[in-house]
Amino acid sequence: MGQHSAETASSSSSLMTDFLRQAGGAAVIDGGLATELESHGADLNDPLWSAKCLLSSPHLIHRVHLDYLEAGADIIITASYQATIQGFVAKGFSKEEGDGKILKHRPILVAASVGSYGAYLADGSEYSGNYGDAITLETLKDFHRRRVQVLVESGPDLIAFETVPNKLEAQAYAELLEEEDIRIPAWFSFNSKDGNNVVSGDSLVECASIAESCKKVVAVGINCTPPRFIHGLILAIKKVTTKPILIYPNSGEFYDATIKEWVQNTGVSDEDFVSYVNNWRKAGASLVGGCCRTTPNTIRAIYRTMSNRSPV
Repeated sequence: MGQHSAETASSSSSLMTDFLRQAGGAAVIDGGLATELESHGADLNDPLWSAKCLLSSPHLIHRVHLDYLEAGADIIITASYQATIQGFVAKGFSKEEGDGKILKHRPILVAASVGSYGAYLADGSEYSGNYGDAITLETLKDFHRRRVQVLVESGPDLIAFETVPNKLEAQAYAELLEEEDIRIPAWFSFNSKDGNNVVSGDSLVECASIAESCKKVVAVGINCTPPRFIHGLILAIKKVTTKPILIYPNSGEFYDATIKEWVQNTGVSDEDFVSYVNNWRKAGASLVGGCCRTTPNTIRAIYRTMSNRSPV
C-alpha cells in the first residue's frame, strides 16, 4: 500500500472512531424509509421502490429524514438503496420543533445507500442471494461501478452497502472500493434468515472477514434481519473483526416477495424490539438502528435506551 492509500485508510477508520467517541461510544442509526414513505401516502409499487420518491416527492423524503433526526438518529441513510443507473435508464431517464423531539446538538453522518444487484432485479433475490451462475465477480463490479462513483461525487460521509446477500457481492464491493480508490469510508451490512449464515447460505464469518480485510470499510454488521437472530450474529462477527459492529434489524415481520407485501402481525412491538438493545450493546454492537417496518418511534425508543444517552 502506498503512503497516500495508507493515509486514506487511516482517515477512513478515524472518521468512525472519532464519531463514536463524540457520540459517547455508541450511535443511533435511523429506521425504515420505504415503509415510512408509504405511511405518508407514497405509492412504491415500482422497480425503483423508495428511490422513486427522489423524483416524485422529495419533500416526503425530507420529512421522513427529519422525523428520524428528531427521534434521535445520529446517522441518516439516503433513499438510494434501489437507485441504480440501470433502473433509472429503464424508466426512461437519461444517464447524465415540538414535543418529544431530540434537538440536542450533535454530529450527524449521512450514509449513501447502495442496495444489492438483487434489489435492482426487484424479484426478491436480495432475500435469497441466488443470482445464478451467469453473474460473476466482474458482472457485479461493472453493475455497481458507475453508481458508486456518482454517490461518491455527491459527497456523503459514508457509503452503506446494505442487505448484502452473498459473499460474491461483498467481494465485488471490496474490490471496487480499492480499484476506484474510493476516498469515502464504507460499511458492509449483511442479512440473515437463519441466525448463522447470510441469506444465500454463505458463511457470515467469511463475509465479515472480507469486510475486515478491506481497509476502506469502517464498520461491519447486520440489517434487515429479525431481532431474535441479532445477538448470535454479533458474537459471530466479533470473532473476525476489530471494526465497529452495526446492527439495524427489521421489525421481525415476514416479507412475502411473491405478493410484495409484509405479512401482518409477524413482527415484534417497539417495546420488545427495544428490550433487545442493551443486550446487543453488551454483545459488542456500537451502532444500532432499525430497518424495514421500524419507525421514528422505534428509533426514539432506541435513543432513550442506549447507555449514557437521554433526551434533552
